[in-house]
Amino acid sequence: MNIPGKQQVFGIESEAQFDTVALQVFGHQAKHNAVYAQFLEGLGTDIEAITGIAQIPFLPIEFFKSHEVLSSDKPAEVIFTSSGTTGMITSRHLVADIGWYTESFRKAFGLFYGNIEGYTILALLPSYLEREGSSLIYMADDLIKQSQNPDSGFYLYNHEELYQQILRQQQLKKPTLLIGVTFALLDFTEKYQIDFPELIVMETGGMKGRRKEMIREELHDTLCKGFGVKHIHSEYGMTELLSQAYSKGDGIFECPPWMKIVTRDTNDPLDKLGFGRTGGINIIDLANINSCSFIATQDLGKVQPNGRFEVLGRFDHSDIRGCNLLIG
Repeated sequence: MNIPGKQQVFGIESEAQFDTVALQVFGHQAKHNAVYAQFLEGLGTDIEAITGIAQIPFLPIEFFKSHEVLSSDKPAEVIFTSSGTTGMITSRHLVADIGWYTESFRKAFGLFYGNIEGYTILALLPSYLEREGSSLIYMADDLIKQSQNPDSGFYLYNHEELYQQILRQQQLKKPTLLIGVTFALLDFTEKYQIDFPELIVMETGGMKGRRKEMIREELHDTLCKGFGVKHIHSEYGMTELLSQAYSKGDGIFECPPWMKIVTRDTNDPLDKLGFGRTGGINIIDLANINSCSFIATQDLGKVQPNGRFEVLGRFDHSDIRGCNLLIG
């Protein structure tokens, strides 16, 4: 079986194309990803009998903490790691070809926001900047460079400098994207109030243990008032993925054409749920061709008939069944 290339994956334009490529990727990973192959064997999956994506089992995301999830003979070019508190086991995503990640986030940004060169990118990402191996920092750094704008850049805790830069952007009437980790955006709005309706404020990640968690409506309402905007955008991605979904407001996310969300029953992980029902989020990320494209996350959500989805929270890792199917 031929392995789909970047042109095939990032050229997907229809549901039928997605399904065809996904089945090809599954066939490849079921044979060449030792961790996934063992997981499928533990489930008693007949690989040859899988004829539709609804039949594909999803690998629990926990395996990225305990195993090297790789479908390629190449050594990892980059290893992305998740954030975590001291003593916590973190996920490791071995990326055999970083070009898949670069093409994925550049193309997705273009689909949702247009030409990157039209933007000033301001990145307020303290917790990510303070550690190694963040896929978000890798993406933000590339987007900053791609913007070819000397005003684009990273900010740690220098809020006054960021405030002055945002005011300059407003005076210059330049399209500006402020991407920030949630707790840092809240910290900023407690000191500074801005009325910049054209500003795109994109929150990513959570409180990282720095502040108490807030429900999305309360969080977005606080940020809207702080920045003088009507909507808060969000990015949904994770260490174990090479693709992101984006929300332009109201917590409704949309995937790029090579990524898809389905939900599962939290008590029976092999039972997929229909539209509008709350369940565990399963992700198909075809850019993950060199690791695993079929991942069962710890997030709860629901999917709309048009493929858009909401993230409603997380559930405890003990609810993810199937981890005991892999020995080692």
